[in-house]
Amino acid sequence: MPQQSIPKQSEKQLVTLGRTLQTLREEENLDVLVDTTLEYIETEFEYDLIWIGLYDRREHRLFGKGGNLPSGGDRAILKQTFALSPGDLFEQVVIQQKPAGVPDLREERRAGEWRKLAEKLNIQGTIIFPLRYRALCFGVVILGSTLWGISPRSDEKARLSMIFGELAATLNEMEANWRRQLAKRPDKPLLELLDQLRSLSDFRQRLDVVVAKTHEFLTPDRTNIYWFERERRYFWRRTTNVQKTPAQGVGKQASSGITVQEVIGFYKALVADQVVSVGEARSSLKADTTSRLMQQIKARSLLAAPIIYQNELLGFLAIEGNEPRIWEDAERNYVRGVAQLIALMAPLEAMEAAVERTKQDQALTAELVRSIYSEEDWRQTLDHCAHLVCDRLGVERFLVLLYDRDKNHFEVVCQSQPGNRRPLPSPLPVPDAQEWQQLEQSRAAIPIENWEEDRQLMTWRPLFTQVGIKSVLLCNTAIGHEMEGVLMVGHDVARTWEGTELELVRVVAQQLGLILHQWQLHSRQQQQEKLQSLIQWGQTAIQSTGDESSESLEEEALRKITQVFKIPLALKMSWSLDKPQLGYITIAQVSAPEFSIQTQGKIDIAHDPFLQEVLASSGLYQVSAGDLSAVTRQWLSGSGIGEIVAIAFRGDEQEVARGIIVLADAPGRLWSDRYLSVLVIMVRQLAWSERRMALQTHFEVQQDRAQKLTWYKQRRSEIIYRKLSTELKKLHSLGTPKDALTLTRYQQGLRSLNTTLGHLAQMLRDEQWELEWYHMAMPLVSLIKRAIERVDTLVKKRELFIRVQGQPGAVNLTGDVVKLELIFHEILGITCKMAQPKGQVDIWCNGISETELPPAQGRMRERLRQNSHQSGEGHVSLFDVSIVCATLLEPSLIAELEQGRSPDLLSPSLLDQPPGLYLLICQSLMQSLGGYFNTYPLDNKSVMFQLLLPVELAQD
Repeated sequence: MPQQSIPKQSEKQLVTLGRTLQTLREEENLDVLVDTTLEYIETEFEYDLIWIGLYDRREHRLFGKGGNLPSGGDRAILKQTFALSPGDLFEQVVIQQKPAGVPDLREERRAGEWRKLAEKLNIQGTIIFPLRYRALCFGVVILGSTLWGISPRSDEKARLSMIFGELAATLNEMEANWRRQLAKRPDKPLLELLDQLRSLSDFRQRLDVVVAKTHEFLTPDRTNIYWFERERRYFWRRTTNVQKTPAQGVGKQASSGITVQEVIGFYKALVADQVVSVGEARSSLKADTTSRLMQQIKARSLLAAPIIYQNELLGFLAIEGNEPRIWEDAERNYVRGVAQLIALMAPLEAMEAAVERTKQDQALTAELVRSIYSEEDWRQTLDHCAHLVCDRLGVERFLVLLYDRDKNHFEVVCQSQPGNRRPLPSPLPVPDAQEWQQLEQSRAAIPIENWEEDRQLMTWRPLFTQVGIKSVLLCNTAIGHEMEGVLMVGHDVARTWEGTELELVRVVAQQLGLILHQWQLHSRQQQQEKLQSLIQWGQTAIQSTGDESSESLEEEALRKITQVFKIPLALKMSWSLDKPQLGYITIAQVSAPEFSIQTQGKIDIAHDPFLQEVLASSGLYQVSAGDLSAVTRQWLSGSGIGEIVAIAFRGDEQEVARGIIVLADAPGRLWSDRYLSVLVIMVRQLAWSERRMALQTHFEVQQDRAQKLTWYKQRRSEIIYRKLSTELKKLHSLGTPKDALTLTRYQQGLRSLNTTLGHLAQMLRDEQWELEWYHMAMPLVSLIKRAIERVDTLVKKRELFIRVQGQPGAVNLTGDVVKLELIFHEILGITCKMAQPKGQVDIWCNGISETELPPAQGRMRERLRQNSHQSGEGHVSLFDVSIVCATLLEPSLIAELEQGRSPDLLSPSLLDQPPGLYLLICQSLMQSLGGYFNTYPLDNKSVMFQLLLPVELAQD
């Protein structure tokens, strides 16, 4: 039995060995290879420590890939990196590539860090196997035991050697594949580059793609294409892959150009069609040339291939590195091939430029024609045209000047120039007569090569040279017609203009002339619409003005006139018809400081020649600022004022002027007839509106005065009539006086009649056409009592109950108590007439101070203070006497009393007839008497008539 077990065990080991070798031979994953090796060693052998480390030739170190440790060991050791030192045991195994055995690793001084690890893990006997293949060491395998001085048997060594040899062979295969993948093959990127270049039509784009693809393949720090400037013998950097950023210091930036004189050796090598390489410890140039060249390009390694076409050096392709580098043959071949490819593309640049110039001319013409019939913004069209023309002619400036007939100047409506240059100021003055004739009648574009030497257009020369324009080419946009605009292209340096450029500018100017003419017609239409809308606004504003102040309407009208007329100054001077010799500037619209005026103080109209001429004129009066007298310049003295138009403020020629409207603009302004006619209409409308509002206000005041006077005389006459009737009845009842008592009563009646007639005489004498206000005093209790007595008949008829709430105390009414009594009686009478039958009328008496008044009653508060100062006795305050009852008054009447009469006097209103008319009269009279009256609806469908009566409280 023992003799048969040995062959079976060997057979099993062989099968396991074969399976493991096959796995190591076929597997390509490094981790799987390591795991397979570890699994085999752990299964077939009894080692306490297994560690596989791969060798890094560049860093001369071992880095762990895996293994097995005794129980309790830190598995982080298996992935640790161990540097190899001279004389080191592991370095000996790596260099000699022979296994090494150690009886006790804890005591081996050459073991380095592994000695400490062996002490920690209690590892003694250790064998170190190299992983080698054909004199190349790929790593080591450490097998250790806790026993001292172990040594594997011969069959174990054989199996381990086979396993480690197969593992090393596989590692060698993997490294070879990796190196093959890293090897540069220029054919693939060259084919990809050709495929990309085929789809590009622009030479600059092709160069960008060449640089990008070359940089991607060679991975240097910078890839540049330098172009050779033959006249100045200078290489300038045309294309680069580096984007310049502000963070780059000046010292770190590579030079943008190289002069031939500084690197003559480098230049000769390029002319000889040689690839120049500067790498680690070697250079194809002499030392001094290399030093200067590398200093110029700020690099430590360089690979440069010349770009030569038909034996003419066009430039070179440069591969630059910040660190020394060994250039491979494949890299040299690739750079040479790419440089030759650029040389083949170079002749296409001139052809493409000519084709592109032709396309630009065609596109420019087509774009202008298309824009004439499009609905795009004409300014956007001009901007696009400016871009095309500047690119075509190689100029910095493109200007379109539009002639404004109203203001007699040229406006710069389109201006294209680089951002760091000063723009041309707008507007431009009109040239003198001779220059104007030359500009308007010329049939071709006018070239000015150097404006500092040329004597043409001297009016404009200072303005253009001040902003740096030295050479221009200009043309009238409407040749053979009246001036509408000018097209100008300018250059900041002196230059000559070719015939083709003159013709191109002439054609472009004529096509732009169609756009400008179309815009002029559109602009005039818009101006006409604005003028028409201004007149319509004036009519609408006048109709909707109502009771508003005419000054606000005139101020808004002047503001709109300045906007539509596009003028910086408009003003109105007004005066009173009582004092027409003194005027004031009441409204002024000024939008520029150079158009300042004197708005303070009086203006002597009678001695101002300008104002007298305006008043004497039947319509508009025009004058230049230079013709104004010194008197007028005292108030109209702005430095920018040039042309002035004025008109008297009146509705027609028969009216007396109540003011003057003055408009002013800069010198050279031409007042168009359409503007002046609109100005006349607006002024006539405003003057008529002001006169209408003045008449309306006058008639409203007269109507209010007549209504109050009529009501007052009617109510006062009724009282006097009742008194006279009562006294006469008493006298008639007495008959002829026969005794002393009857005579005494008769005399008392006569005295009462005389008193009543005296009151009537006073009213007829003092209050014929206007109310007169008297200052008297009456107890408030008497006023309330007498008013209740007068409505007693009405109260009994409607079965009402009147209740007085509160105590007026020793409160005396102050002011015109007769009128106050009439007002209170009127309101109480209306209350009783409109009260619900069998209802209750409450009269509430409460004191109130002026501080409790609503904010809107500021005038009443001031009246109370004045009355208090005038009386000098007691303290004048207000006393609240409110009448509350359920009434039949319409809610709309109460709302109208609170909101006031409608501005439309012809519209029906409840305030035009009683009782609304009487309540409105009482409200107005109360304000005149220093009191307050209003009507408020209550929540319980009742109404409160509140009267705040001025009273005098006796001082303690």
